[in-house]
Amino acid sequence: MPFPVEKIRADFPVLNQQVHDKPLVYLDNAATTQKPVQVINRLSDYYLKENSNVHRGVHLLSQKATEDYEKARTTIAQYINAADSKEIIFTRGTTESVNLLATVLEEWIQPGDAILVSAMEHHSNLVPWQQLCKRRNADLKIVPVNDKGELDLEFLKKKLNPQVKLVAVNHISNVLGTINPVKEIVKMAHDAGVPVLIDGAQALAHTKVDVQEIGADFYAFSGHKVYAPMGIGVLYGRETWMRRLPPYQFGGEMIDRVSFDEVTFNELPYKYEAGTPNVGGALALESALQYVQNLGIEAIRKHEDVLLEKATHQLMKINGMRIIGEAKDKTAVLSFLVDGVHPYDLGTLLDQMGVAVRTGYHCAEPLMQHMGISGTVRASFALYNTEQEVDIFTESVLKAVNMLR
Repeated sequence: MPFPVEKIRADFPVLNQQVHDKPLVYLDNAATTQKPVQVINRLSDYYLKENSNVHRGVHLLSQKATEDYEKARTTIAQYINAADSKEIIFTRGTTESVNLLATVLEEWIQPGDAILVSAMEHHSNLVPWQQLCKRRNADLKIVPVNDKGELDLEFLKKKLNPQVKLVAVNHISNVLGTINPVKEIVKMAHDAGVPVLIDGAQALAHTKVDVQEIGADFYAFSGHKVYAPMGIGVLYGRETWMRRLPPYQFGGEMIDRVSFDEVTFNELPYKYEAGTPNVGGALALESALQYVQNLGIEAIRKHEDVLLEKATHQLMKINGMRIIGEAKDKTAVLSFLVDGVHPYDLGTLLDQMGVAVRTGYHCAEPLMQHMGISGTVRASFALYNTEQEVDIFTESVLKAVNMLR
């Protein structure tokens, strides 16, 4: 059965517009995805009909908001196959999720310890660990990437020892499109007694995520990368870990009892959710995941891989084209350079042709340094992109390259 992309596009009115008098071709999905009307309506309905603070109110609106908020938590837990909904901690996104973990693990890291991260990490899964290591006089060890954009797993295995306290690695690279073998990495780390954090920001919209099957101790993701609003995300934390770790922030909601002299903290997950939560965002994230689930993640992945393969094949016909990231297992992201053409200039011309791509470091400057380049042009695909858009994109790249040369 063909993937119903035209029907899907009707759910995304933002796509039906012109940019510089050209039909919009939106290929910046790794930065943020567009939102279907189902998600927008869920957010709107909350503020129009249900808006209230959660958990402490005795009135009907508060009880309704609380019920829906906790239902969203349960839905999200089921979507990623968490063992219990209390393992779902709402945050503002992947960045806050990683910073939360880096804060609460502070006492876990001692002088002389080490944290392993990969060379392909987004700054959000690098800088928090870098700074933690500086504060604790620990070592940050980098797992290298080969020329194809694949992790050196032998290096990782050799570096695992009793001094290593955490492995932090992304599920899918936002620059290379590489799908890392996270299940294998987790097993390798666990065999050495080391917990693992997976940055899943790029994964949820493109591949099945089962945290129990993967075995991850921690898994972070952002709503806006998977058709939900900005400002909502999740840290999945295995219950055995999150019970033993200290709170992240202090204030309302995360308190059990408090006096002027002492305090006891709330149970999971509220221990990590100080203050008024983003209730509307949580409900919209639930709606977004239900939207993806109804289409089927396998069908989405297959559709996006067709687009990626076609775009790669057509771009390679251009003289001087260099694809950055040629891992055997990759999806949805196409980063490239053209000899003699600056990425920013190419991206600017593509915008004038109605094609939205991203240029630069993509918040992964150390990876660019590691690969000896100063940035790329990145096209990234989503479930609403079409083969016709791929044709427009590749034809526009050729036209822009010829103009710039």
